[in-house]
Amino acid sequence: VRTAGMDAGEGVELRDQIGSGKVVIGSCDPLGKPQAIADWANAGVTLFSLELIPRITRAQSMDVLSSQATIAGYRAVLMAATELPKLFPMMMTAAGTLTAARVFVIGAGVAGLQAIATARKLGAVVSAYDVRPACREQVESLGGKFVELAIDASSSEDKGGYAKAMDEDFYRRQRELLAGVVAQSDVVITTAAIPGRPSPRLITADAVRGMQPGSVIVDLAAERGGNCELSQADQRVTEHGVTILGPTNIATDIPNHASQMLGNNVVKFLLNMVKDGQLNLNMEDEIIHDTLVARDGQVASSRVKDLL
Repeated sequence: VRTAGMDAGEGVELRDQIGSGKVVIGSCDPLGKPQAIADWANAGVTLFSLELIPRITRAQSMDVLSSQATIAGYRAVLMAATELPKLFPMMMTAAGTLTAARVFVIGAGVAGLQAIATARKLGAVVSAYDVRPACREQVESLGGKFVELAIDASSSEDKGGYAKAMDEDFYRRQRELLAGVVAQSDVVITTAAIPGRPSPRLITADAVRGMQPGSVIVDLAAERGGNCELSQADQRVTEHGVTILGPTNIATDIPNHASQMLGNNVVKFLLNMVKDGQLNLNMEDEIIHDTLVARDGQVASSRVKDLL
């Protein structure tokens, strides 16, 4: 599940136990920790990184990032609902009308879309923002309102469909505009990530100060520094009356389905390479070519080589 760069501490001992000539398949963080990939290559291990599975139709059943992000988005909403001192749905009771909670989701990838769907099912009023304008249709199809900011984001998406890193002027303007939406929200769930890069800083301490006491932020990008300035990985922080959660391995909270989905992903990945009982590393296959990061004592991925 977490090996090489994703397991920088204990992974060294594991690498030495595995030894030369073995094949390891797992989440390796090759773009964030390229030196770890080089170390595993030097140990003679053939290493496949599941994060690098290409976004093509044939590989959808192998996409570990998407399956685990689905769980993360769902779980993040439940965490927020538990912390929030309000109910999510609007209720008309004999004791008066209770207004619905306002949930704002930043990042409309797989985790963000699942968060939108889950918050809507719980009855919240949901809005969402993504730097990629093409996400509007997906957000609206789930019953969310797409938030538009007055900044040019036409070059914000790479060829794989992931968000690209932008310059600091873009992020500064983005933070200023997001602060107004954040201030009106009871719950903010942030999922914005850039492969191999620190999480973009989107919510400042001043923006948190502008939220109502009792509000909740769940920062799913906390492992790489967080989308919120005040987030701390795996910590529960309270600032200005706002609770900020920074879970880093949230899929482990739902281990049954997390394991089922991961297992199915890996089985499909293996079946694509095993022919007549033998491992067939066909480098003409885009899936094999893109995910193979170490082989024959060398770093095999051009993306990792460039980083090194």
